[in-house]
Amino acid sequence: MAAALGEDEIDNDDYYSLLNVRREATQDELKASYRRLCMLYHPDKHRDPELKRQAEQLFNLVHQAYEVLRDPQSRAIYDVYGKRGLEVEGWEVVERKRTPAEIREEYERLQREREERRLQQRTNPKGTISVGIDATDLFDAYEEDYEEISGGGGGGGGLPHVEINRMHISQSIEAPLTTSDTAILSGSLSTHNGNGGGNINVALRRVTSAKGWGEVEFGAGDTHGPLFGLKIFRNLTSRCFTTAHCGMQFSSRGIRPGLTTMLARHLDKNTMGYLQWRWGTQSSMNTSIVRDTKSSHFTFAVQLGIPHTFIMMSYQYKFQDDDQTKIKGSVKSGFFGTVVEYGAETKISRHSVLGATVSVGVPQGVSLKIKLNRASQTYFFPIHLTDQLLPSAVFYATVGPLVFYLAIQRLVIRPYVRAQQEQEIEKQRESSASDIAKKKQEAEAAVLLMQESVRRIIEAEESRMGLIILNAWYGKFVTDNSRKHERARVIDVTVPLQCLVKDSKLILTEASKAGLPGFYDPCVGEEKSLKMLYQFRGVMHQVLCGDTEALRIPKQSHRIDNDS
Repeated sequence: MAAALGEDEIDNDDYYSLLNVRREATQDELKASYRRLCMLYHPDKHRDPELKRQAEQLFNLVHQAYEVLRDPQSRAIYDVYGKRGLEVEGWEVVERKRTPAEIREEYERLQREREERRLQQRTNPKGTISVGIDATDLFDAYEEDYEEISGGGGGGGGLPHVEINRMHISQSIEAPLTTSDTAILSGSLSTHNGNGGGNINVALRRVTSAKGWGEVEFGAGDTHGPLFGLKIFRNLTSRCFTTAHCGMQFSSRGIRPGLTTMLARHLDKNTMGYLQWRWGTQSSMNTSIVRDTKSSHFTFAVQLGIPHTFIMMSYQYKFQDDDQTKIKGSVKSGFFGTVVEYGAETKISRHSVLGATVSVGVPQGVSLKIKLNRASQTYFFPIHLTDQLLPSAVFYATVGPLVFYLAIQRLVIRPYVRAQQEQEIEKQRESSASDIAKKKQEAEAAVLLMQESVRRIIEAEESRMGLIILNAWYGKFVTDNSRKHERARVIDVTVPLQCLVKDSKLILTEASKAGLPGFYDPCVGEEKSLKMLYQFRGVMHQVLCGDTEALRIPKQSHRIDNDS
């Protein structure tokens, strides 16, 4: 059954919108809305054969929506899977006594099983490419007179010398063998100032239980020699876990053993504490606290070791925007000196994240680090600018990437993303053209069936100086002067909205209005709004609301002043 319900197959027909009720609607609210629509669409109210046929179709659709939502089990399935979930065979194995929460748990279990099967069908490649650039000649060049001597009087007017002094490439792939066993193949190549080497590793990981896994690793390379390692992960409690990694490196100088253990514990919902001990060529003890929330990420770490002893603190702020922008800063001080880093990263496309970090240290100097994450691949470019603390290097390392990014974003990224969005919208229109045509016919039929009811409602509202919908439009409105060339795509929904008026009130729930009786989607994939001009107690009112916003009229704030 899980396989039959792919992610792309879930139907999004909104029964709640059709009945104009909240997703949390009670049985009484469902029944009241159902009865009202039955009175409107009942086939026996129409003598014309064509109207009778259209009324019967709409009546059956309303009845189907009510029957699904009135049954707790069917409603829970519909809330999770959509309309198509009700058509899939296999739900008969779900006990009728199961609660909606239990059905949702069943859905999550099926999702996990489907994810496991999907994992078995892919290799999950991961890779990193790092290119180190020496650009110290830009800010810390030799004196001009020295250049004239060394260059034979050629002068110092040449271009600054920028070179690539190191590169590193690593790649890994995973090959699931069974549901519990995975083989991992990884390799890397490195070069620094003309000298380089590489290595290759093969690992076999087995999930022993829900609480842990183990991994055996074999490696070989031309720089360190053969390697044998063992990794273990184990959940000790629901809030605490431990890892251990032991290895033996074989070289011409003998066997170099190493051992790393870590103990981690959830201190609270958003905070983790870590204790790490490392024994081998670089022995150390490390303690760190990491707090990660929706809006920030904080790390504090202290390490005592040979040769590196330091204290480090970093903070990252996460903006709640579509680009997932983050700004960060850190301070690290130890026997090696002090380093201050600050930077930012932002999402530039659906699968790409671009970041830049400025590193200022003593005695390290000034560096600019640019990183691009593209899906599971990482491209890293550390650019060393100067060995000294020069204000000019700090200024250009900070301002240069920002100006460059803003220019690229305006000239390249935004036009590209806009073109991609337009292509996606066009594909949605083409794929849903037949469905939209059907919805349009249903909406037009519903409007015809509403005419008599709307006439009576208007007469009743006029007699009491009540709520009269004068004009209502739904779809895409062009209000930005820079987009005047675009054509507004809207439909007239005056009759459907007047039909929903009861006792001089109109209430629309938080759902897409495209599912309301007499509505359809005139611009698939684009942002839509509802614009309405109405009269209440003889006074004109106007309102504009978003597609999924709840609306309740009349309101004093919608009133149009005589001066305007």
